[in-house]
This record gives sequence, structure tokens and C-alpha cells, in this order.
Amino acid sequence: MLSLVTYLRERPGAEVAEVARAFGITERELINDLNVLPMCGTSFRGGDLLDIDTDGERIWWHNVDDVAQPLRLAADEATALLVAARAVAGLPGLRERDRQALTRAVAKIEDAAGDSAESSARVGVTFEAEGQVFADIDRALSEGRLIWLRYWSHGRGGMTERLVDPIRLVTEGHTYLEGWCRTSEDRRVFRLDRVAEIKVLDEPADPPRLEPRDLSAGLVTPAASDPEVVVEVGPGGRWVAEYYTHDAAEELPDGGLRITLRSADPAGLRPLALRLGRDGRIVSPPELAASARAAALEALQGYGD
Repeated sequence: MLSLVTYLRERPGAEVAEVARAFGITERELINDLNVLPMCGTSFRGGDLLDIDTDGERIWWHNVDDVAQPLRLAADEATALLVAARAVAGLPGLRERDRQALTRAVAKIEDAAGDSAESSARVGVTFEAEGQVFADIDRALSEGRLIWLRYWSHGRGGMTERLVDPIRLVTEGHTYLEGWCRTSEDRRVFRLDRVAEIKVLDEPADPPRLEPRDLSAGLVTPAASDPEVVVEVGPGGRWVAEYYTHDAAEELPDGGLRITLRSADPAGLRPLALRLGRDGRIVSPPELAASARAAALEALQGYGD
């Protein structure tokens, strides 16, 4: 997106289709990025934000001269950036050329930040568990080998064992492995921090030829044929509409919402009902509502014992 800003500054009235081709993304992804850019700028004052808009065919930037001046990093910005960069540079599995490039970038930021960078040297962050899983998956991808996983399945509520032909690593909040699951005989995504154990096998990976998924709408994109689930939440549960893709969210008199969504595995929403507690309940399907109620009573009985 930083490159996009520079690109648009040099090309007033650029065509949406042309810009999307230049960056190797879909027009939909580009429009989504353009919806974010007006929330960025040199400060939170309206005149300092990027005044960029589009009519769907062309892109216009109306205040180029107002926000084009270079900025210096503030002390907190320099610290956050340097701590994060050093942490990533220490990740197992990071390709050596990327590690070297990141190390050079850190040195340049330190030089530019001056005294502001000193405090960052006293802070360290590590990602040991997920980092090792990342390293093994990265090796399996580069060597084209099959992976065995012992994986916590959120929907099944327990550990499962999977044989996976790895396809790619993707990041959206968390890091995920997208691969062909031989156990399920379907494409699946696995969250790295839910991998309890991993082995890179000697057997070559052989995923079927699949079209890359369009992730612009997120990793979880329910199909129209998936079962419908209705959840009613109170004011304290309105966050569900922000975190779950849904078909409808109707306002309720008490300030809550009646949310209609779809899920390929409705049973996977039972933990949501338990998390909501008194802030929400599953209305339908009835069997899922009964299952969530039984799970809540079983948990309550555990406290009684």
C-alpha cells in the first residue's frame, strides 16, 4: 500500500484496471485498499489524511501536495518498529536473504531515529513455539514434502491427526498453512498456533492442481449452500457481527443483534455460545442450540463437583 501511494502520486487519474494489473492484484482487492487509504495520513486531522477516491474506473488523489512532505519517526514509533523488526529477524525458518535485508533495514532505521532508537534495544520479543512450526512448514514447502500434523480442531473440540500436502503460508491476524488435507480429502487452512506437533515426512507432497483462493474477503468465506445458523446477542455480544462473516444482523429492542450466518461445520460454533455466556444464545438450528446448552450445563457441573 505504501508503494500504491507513490504510484498514484505520479499518475493522477490512473485507471483502476491498470493499477490492479501493475500490482498483481484483483480490482476488488485494490478497491478495498483504496477504502483504507483515506484513513491514513500524517495526523488524525482531516486535512492531513489522504484524500483519495475512485469512481470505480479511475482513481483521484486531491491533496497530494499537502501530505507529501517526509516525516521523522517519533520515539514510540521507532521503538515499536525496531522491536518488531528484530523479533521477525530472529524467527526460525526466515530465509537468509530476507534476514539480511531486514538487518540492513534495522540499521538504517536506527541511524535515522537517532536517540529515539535507544530504548528499543532493551525490549525483546520471541515467537518460539509458532516459529518452529513455521520453520518446518517453510522447509516442507521448499522441499516439496508431505507434512504430518497433530492439530487442535476448534470445530471438533479436540486433537486430530492430519496428513497435509502444503500449498502456501498466509497471514491474516494469525499465520495459517493452506494445504490439501488427505484426511478430509479437501483443501483446509490450519492455524500455526494450534499445531501441537509437526513432522516433515520423506514422502513427496502431491497436492491437486487448485486455483488459488481469493482471500480478499478473508480466509473464512462460507458458501451459500452451508447450513444457516441464527445467533441472538445482547449489547455485550455485538462484537460477533464484527468478527464473523454473516448474511444479516437485525437490531433487537434491547440493543442486541439477531445475527444470521452460515457455517460448513455448525458444531464449530458451540464454543462461541459458551464464550458469549449470558451475552448471547444460539437460536437455530435446534440441535446446535441443544448441544450448546448441554455443553454449558456440563461445564457448570464441573464447577459444582
